[in-house]
Amino acid sequence: MNTKSADDDADGLLKRVLGIERHELFGVGWSFLYFFCILSSYYMLRPMREQMGVASGFDTIPILFSSTFVVMMLATPIFGWVASRYPRRTFLPWVYGFFALNILIFYGIFSYALNNEVDTVWIGRVFFVWVSVFNLYIVSVFWSFMADIYTRDQGRRLFGVISAGGSIGALVGPFMTGVLVVPLGFQNLMPVSACLLCVGIICIRKLRDWVQHEHEGEVIETVATPKALGGSPLAGISHVAKSPYLSSIAFKSLLASLLGTALYMFMNKLVGETYASADQRTQVFAYIDGTSNFLTILLQLLVVRHAVGKLGVGLTLAIMPIFSFFGFLALAASPVLLAVALLQGARRSIGFGFAKPSTDMLYSVVTPEEKYKAKNFVDTAVYRGGDVIGTWSVKFMWGLGMSGISIVMLPFALLWSGIALWLGREYNRRDRKIEETT
Repeated sequence: MNTKSADDDADGLLKRVLGIERHELFGVGWSFLYFFCILSSYYMLRPMREQMGVASGFDTIPILFSSTFVVMMLATPIFGWVASRYPRRTFLPWVYGFFALNILIFYGIFSYALNNEVDTVWIGRVFFVWVSVFNLYIVSVFWSFMADIYTRDQGRRLFGVISAGGSIGALVGPFMTGVLVVPLGFQNLMPVSACLLCVGIICIRKLRDWVQHEHEGEVIETVATPKALGGSPLAGISHVAKSPYLSSIAFKSLLASLLGTALYMFMNKLVGETYASADQRTQVFAYIDGTSNFLTILLQLLVVRHAVGKLGVGLTLAIMPIFSFFGFLALAASPVLLAVALLQGARRSIGFGFAKPSTDMLYSVVTPEEKYKAKNFVDTAVYRGGDVIGTWSVKFMWGLGMSGISIVMLPFALLWSGIALWLGREYNRRDRKIEETT
């Protein structure tokens, strides 16, 4: 009797603090580990990408992002074809296995080049583009999977906690790179990154089995289904074009990317001018990522669920653009490295702490095909399209200086906040409609 009472108390505390019910612990645990592994993998590589962007030269950044966008546009129909032809339980592990193999290939190429004193500038540029594609695909597929296996109510309660798994991984990854890159060499960290992706594949299999057990009798509607999604490989594009809801999510992504790339170019320029050593620049980027990701963990574990519950999805989505408005306003007054680093770190924390989980909740009220194809198109091609617009725009405006460019960003931040509020209202309308029909 006492044991049961203690278990009930523990269950009550778990639900009050983290929003997790006992039957969800297995799924949340594997989801947490899954996101931890893929973001640890990415964040081990991200500081290397940033350093290679600096080494490539400030003027090449728009070209690098344009190249990334072209690759995204080529990859989108390929992903759509795979999603149409093969069951989700089959193609999800393939995605991570493909990228793990890519990492090992880069490891071999960089090792050969460094051992034989071959110039790595062009290899670094290819790696920059590849990492810029890699990170969006692995995260987009992850959240499509989460939106597929959890209900709308579970998403509101659990996505913050699950996101914290990724944030812890995003803290561990750059910390490992920052500590080990000088004694080991950046290329020797790549096999570790590949292994983490392989652990993610194990997590997918565990979650697939859990979903099949949790939704026994409803397998046809879950990720465990043996059926493919079907439809056109380009359905993601057509869904976004036809749906005001999805097109608004896409436009919000463009605005977020525009402001983010402006800040990215500021950081790239200032770090390149301040630090001469490649290893030093890698460490600086690693520690900035690590600090912002630590703050993100606190927000995701303790604040996100309560923010969504108290404020609703719309106001939670609006936190990021409103903060960006005041951040760029402050940057206009003091465009120095410390101010840029603080703003970038804070925006990343708020972005992953509030904006990302609440944005992913928006896909819990769309069809399975839209969750995978439309979401993938928005998270990859549209997002990188925003990077292209942002980097070229900032380059053309560079004569205004960082202060002038920061002022230009202010109305875009206000427009972004208005779209966020509209999306929140539309999400609520769709949610009520689904409730009424079930």
